[in-house]
Amino acid sequence: MGNLLTTILLPSPISLGLALWKMGNLFMKSNEPPPPPPPLVLVPPLFDFPPLAARTRMVVPAYDVLFAKLSLRCLFDDYFEPEKHFITRIMLKPLEDPHVDLVATFHASPNEKSGTDVEGNALFRWQRDLDDPHTFVDFLVSTSEPKCQLRSCAYYPRYRLGAFGVFPLLMQKRVNAEDYGVMGLRYGSENLSFGTSFMPFPVSGERPISGWIVARRGNLTAGVQYKPPLEQKQIVSDLMDMKNWSYAVGYGVGSTSPLCPSFNFALELARNSQLIASFYQHIVVQRRVNNPFESNQVVGITNYIDVGLELATRVDKVSLDERTNKSMFQLAASWQANKNFLIKGKLGAAKSSLSLAFKSWWKPSFTFSVTATNDHATKSTSFGFGLRIEDLRQPSYQRADPNYVMLTPSKEHLAEGVLRDLGKRPVFQSEVDSGNYDQLPRELKPIGKIF
Repeated sequence: MGNLLTTILLPSPISLGLALWKMGNLFMKSNEPPPPPPPLVLVPPLFDFPPLAARTRMVVPAYDVLFAKLSLRCLFDDYFEPEKHFITRIMLKPLEDPHVDLVATFHASPNEKSGTDVEGNALFRWQRDLDDPHTFVDFLVSTSEPKCQLRSCAYYPRYRLGAFGVFPLLMQKRVNAEDYGVMGLRYGSENLSFGTSFMPFPVSGERPISGWIVARRGNLTAGVQYKPPLEQKQIVSDLMDMKNWSYAVGYGVGSTSPLCPSFNFALELARNSQLIASFYQHIVVQRRVNNPFESNQVVGITNYIDVGLELATRVDKVSLDERTNKSMFQLAASWQANKNFLIKGKLGAAKSSLSLAFKSWWKPSFTFSVTATNDHATKSTSFGFGLRIEDLRQPSYQRADPNYVMLTPSKEHLAEGVLRDLGKRPVFQSEVDSGNYDQLPRELKPIGKIF
């Protein structure tokens, strides 16, 4: 009986050894250092994205926005301050109601008689949906013409139909029908856009009307625009005038998200008299950095590089004057090194400019820019300055894997660790490559797929 109780109550040497081995493994694992965190790359927000011009693109014909025209306009104009001007822009949004905002702009320039001329305007805007700028109402008050202007647009995604109107409310002198207001109707989808704009209050029998149609198939985009002069009186005869028509065809790859490289090339025959060739490319690159203000796992930063070219030459035989028949071109490039510094350069036939901008991402944010412009004819250099105070966007640093600006498919299993360490879900490269931008912040999403 004693041997039987010993056999039952005492464990065997084998089971005792296994238990001790398991306890040892658990003790060793508890003392092992945690695995190092995955290396990260900082993804800074763009200085101005989405651009302010994108908020009102539904009141502009799609023909004037596509073919990289909006991107080229921002590249050629933004932060290139006029010569001998100081421009201040204040952009504010109240916390109590984010659907409204105010943008005020002031221009100061020297005047030989009065000393300094100051002009300005203020734009108050209401937007129905924070993520959809296509339905809005804004009211402009300005020291120049028009003194007051009301602009509105409504777009219904279910029917893909929109209507817009621009009405100058206060003008000292109204000359054309456009001075009394413009209304328009449009259809917009991901691959097709057509619409028309007209003046509801004709002057002296004038009934100017314009229209456009733009279609996309794959990477190719083609469009036609009919835009007669404001003094149009006979619609049928003006339809037959080739000078009232413009044609464009473009090739583009990539999306409008800052995280995606893009390439666009377009050819346009404007009013049967001018041939315009344009090129725009957005490049996303990464470079290694040693930032003492960041943790050791931050090994790099994302940079944005933009290059644009526009060449225009006359093809009609009417203008024989050498000055009017001369080709025009402009070339521009920008480099955003981090969230604080932006460098832009522009080269033209008559002038060349270099701009430096510094932005502090406080709340509100402050941006100071200085532009040096060289006149090729007089060999003189002049300067312009700009100051922007902004509280419209919600900028933030995004962190991801150094192989790209997000976790690559081979390292998506590290997402839980990144979420635990940083409190934010990382963005996957596979999601952006497939066109899924739901996890991106608003400042890194594409502008929109609707034409």
